[in-house]
Amino acid sequence: MEQLVVEVIDAHDLMPKDGEGSASPFVEVDFQNHISRTKTVPKSRSHLESETIFQFRQNPKPSRLIEGRSFLGRVRISCSNIAKEGEETYQRFHLENKWFLSAVKGEIGLKIYISPPKKSPINPQEPPISNPPTRVVSDPPITSALAAVTKADGVPVSDIQEEPKKDVLKISQSKDNSTLPVAECPTKDPAKETKEEIEEPIEPRQETTQLHKQQTMQRPRIVVQRRPQGASSSMNRNIPPTMNTRNSEANLSNQDDYEIRDTNPQLGEQWPNGGGYGGRSWLSGERHTSTYDLVEQMFYLYVRVMKARDLPSSSITGGCDPYVEVKLGNYKGRTKHFDKKQNPEWNQVFAFSKERIQSSALEVFVKDKEMLGRDDYLGRVVFDLNEVPTRVPPDSPLAPQWYRLEDRRGTGKVRGEIMVAVWMGTQADEAFPEAWHSDAASVFGEGVHNVRSKVYVSPKLWYLRLNVIEAQDVIPNDRNRLPDLFVKVQVGNQVLRTKISSTSTTNPFWNEDLVFVVAEPFEEQLVITIEDRVHPSKEDVLGQISLPLDTFDKRLDYRPVHSRWFNLEKYGFGVLEADRRKELKFSSRIHLRASLEGGYHVLDESTLYISDQRPTAKQLWKPPVGILEVGILSAQELLPMKMKDGRGSTDAYCIAKYGQKWVRTRTILNTFSPKWNEQYTWEVYDPCTVITLGVFDNCHLGGGEKHNGSSGARDSRIGKVRIRLSTLEAHKTYTHSYPLLVLHPTGVKKMGELQLAIRFTTLSLANMIYIYGNPLLPKMHYLQPFTVNQIENLRYQAMNIVATRLSRAEPPLRKEVIEYMLDVDSHVWSMRRSKANFFRIMSLLSGMISVTRWFREVCNWRNPITSVLVHILFLILIWYPELILPTVFLYMFLIGLWNYRFRPRHPPHMDTKLSWAEAVNPDELDEEFDTFPTSKPNDLVRLRYDRLRSVAGRIQTVVGDIATQGERVQSLLSWRDPRATSLFIVFCLCTAAVLYATPFRVVALVAGLYCLRHPKFRSKLPSVPGNFFKRLPPQTDSLL
Repeated sequence: MEQLVVEVIDAHDLMPKDGEGSASPFVEVDFQNHISRTKTVPKSRSHLESETIFQFRQNPKPSRLIEGRSFLGRVRISCSNIAKEGEETYQRFHLENKWFLSAVKGEIGLKIYISPPKKSPINPQEPPISNPPTRVVSDPPITSALAAVTKADGVPVSDIQEEPKKDVLKISQSKDNSTLPVAECPTKDPAKETKEEIEEPIEPRQETTQLHKQQTMQRPRIVVQRRPQGASSSMNRNIPPTMNTRNSEANLSNQDDYEIRDTNPQLGEQWPNGGGYGGRSWLSGERHTSTYDLVEQMFYLYVRVMKARDLPSSSITGGCDPYVEVKLGNYKGRTKHFDKKQNPEWNQVFAFSKERIQSSALEVFVKDKEMLGRDDYLGRVVFDLNEVPTRVPPDSPLAPQWYRLEDRRGTGKVRGEIMVAVWMGTQADEAFPEAWHSDAASVFGEGVHNVRSKVYVSPKLWYLRLNVIEAQDVIPNDRNRLPDLFVKVQVGNQVLRTKISSTSTTNPFWNEDLVFVVAEPFEEQLVITIEDRVHPSKEDVLGQISLPLDTFDKRLDYRPVHSRWFNLEKYGFGVLEADRRKELKFSSRIHLRASLEGGYHVLDESTLYISDQRPTAKQLWKPPVGILEVGILSAQELLPMKMKDGRGSTDAYCIAKYGQKWVRTRTILNTFSPKWNEQYTWEVYDPCTVITLGVFDNCHLGGGEKHNGSSGARDSRIGKVRIRLSTLEAHKTYTHSYPLLVLHPTGVKKMGELQLAIRFTTLSLANMIYIYGNPLLPKMHYLQPFTVNQIENLRYQAMNIVATRLSRAEPPLRKEVIEYMLDVDSHVWSMRRSKANFFRIMSLLSGMISVTRWFREVCNWRNPITSVLVHILFLILIWYPELILPTVFLYMFLIGLWNYRFRPRHPPHMDTKLSWAEAVNPDELDEEFDTFPTSKPNDLVRLRYDRLRSVAGRIQTVVGDIATQGERVQSLLSWRDPRATSLFIVFCLCTAAVLYATPFRVVALVAGLYCLRHPKFRSKLPSVPGNFFKRLPPQTDSLL
């Protein structure tokens, strides 16, 4: 393909634009919506400095308008009259106007010719240029010298040569005679231009590394490093080599890496006509996979091995231990073997990724396992992949067929048959989750279960409320003293105690509520013990009883359940025989009221990131208001998490949690750019909830080094993403790449990116609007609320129960994963979080502070026009007071309508600036990651304690100042200062008389005009009311 080259030489006699007789021109060249531009020459009307421009056709920019005030002229040149390379000449073109009334004058000098595409390699013998010209970077902004650097294998390049002479624009040209609008010459402020060019997005591409033109001018020393082995290309773009520059000014800002980015994956890709592996299919025309329209289609060859019959027996053992081996190219999968069985049944599925198919034939072998020596060959079946049919759900499953086994050479049949089904499908196939995947061919044993995708459901949690009322006839062991009785209650690992009874008698009374978290099915028992505290280190057990949890009533509202009396067993007496127990005529009793609370929502996650707000009892659930669909597409640029075979490796999987449903994708082995393409759906009962997604490294694959096979290994966290559903527009598909950020003791670190596709669909707009007026939690949380300490303790217990139950699943969802997803450490003290919360408050108050500052400027007449307008508005509102509230609400309506233009286009994500993760002190980070209780040396703990004391001292001062002002208000009428109180009550009497006799409009008018008076009528001294208020006595004199 030919290239169009435009050399921008100079310009003369341009129209001045800045009011000083000059302009700051630059040139834009537009060819078929491909736009490139030169740098700006400030304060000049007669010269444009030459420079080099490159533009490629791969990703053209859309056409954009130039502001009329910046337009200096344009030239339109027909491509039919352009000379070839070597025949070009310098030409001057008169600038034309764009509109009829626009003033344009001047000329521009160009050289235009057609040239075949060329590359500009680095010439190491050419001396470096001392003052290289600025390179204006288009899409992609890359010079040929840097393109050559990226091909080097980690070799540092000290100098980069550049062509300084001409401004060349190369554009691939088609054969038609297209019109070339060239050389629009707008002017722009150089400072503004520099800011805009810095903010241009950076799009890395294959074998290219993008630099801004300011970075090229600085000529940093560049070292190109290779990515670790095993890293594959990302879905939409290739990963560029990492560039380290020694010039700090040339480094790109880390904040750009922490931003969310738009992506454009091929979601819900259609099947081609007749789309099988080799053309055979039952599909007519094109068809969508409707259930998987938020992921990219991934094609797999499925092999279902059902069973075999009439297999031959071994001549030596007289039996047959058969198994099946499925071979496709270099990939082999095998079933388990059966002992002494000639008609085995396996019902196992194998899935081979179409991207890795290396053969045109599929072989299914049946073998006889031998304890010693080589396994015997029983037969095989060969399938031609060109004849494999295609199946897409919701089609019915492909029916398996019986195939006669063949000998090794395939020339004849042997004894035995095998039932097999082979088809080409996608990840939407119902056999996909349980299939053996060729991607995980290196995993054996128990590790096979740990790489599969699974859906988990949290156990159904209840609050158990136990009201301990009283006890009767409790006999202490030592009858010579009054007992100090209390009740200890235990459910599983949860233990709570009542206070010591205020009545030191044998009939104690407590009337205390104890609340526990229990889960269905109810496996634990409620153990109640009455104990006597003899002294602080000794407690005597006087009676005990165990009650099953399923015997208690389930309460759905605030109405109390009936109380019951229970007989206590003497401690240690339960081991006696049953007939001996019946002989006892006397026993202590305890009065209890126990109920399972179904009207509460059991909190197992932080209320800030809550994903479910429904009560426990299903009878109280309301219908869903929407559907949440999430496509977990892929991850890019993950960092190595462990060492495997002497090199860095990552075995990543993703966890998504919303409501009671947890999903786990399959583990993609040994890659830094895993592709999952799995789609999941949740019912939404409240849009003001949060879905949490986390990426982890699987350390339980079995075998390998210590990190892989150790039973004590923990899955490493790679990063987490939270998305609040209320921030999503309904019926819109969001495709973004989210940065995976993790806070380490050394600072915030980007571990990679997670690419997601999300769609929130509303089922009923009326129900959705109605939800916004309902309480956030079920009504029992407000009718009979828990204390803050109770909520935090119960949440911790609920998290432990969820972790315990889900760790029993296969594959297990491990405790470290659940703790990270549920933010179990969100309440831990952190200086960084404290600073972040403080500045969040300051950000909220900044609006009020700005209004106060603006009002002060109005009162001081800094801007007379604004002050006059405020006076006019004030007089209108005084004359028509009924307009005050409508004006306020109309103003808020207009502000909201105006802000609609600037509404967020992306879902929220982790903000490192808001979290104060970038400017945090290393010692503060080390303190945040410290254990509880601390494990640091005493000197370091003493230093941190002193720092905390200084922070608390400043907070103490602020709180004291607030208390002082409040106490002065109370002193107005408290007669603490008799003269001040006398003056104030006389003032109140006079004010009441004046306000009674004077119309309110007059009072408001006088007060407002007095407040807005001109500075000539003001005094720099404090006002009389302020002086009076500051003289009132606070209670600081009474403090020690």
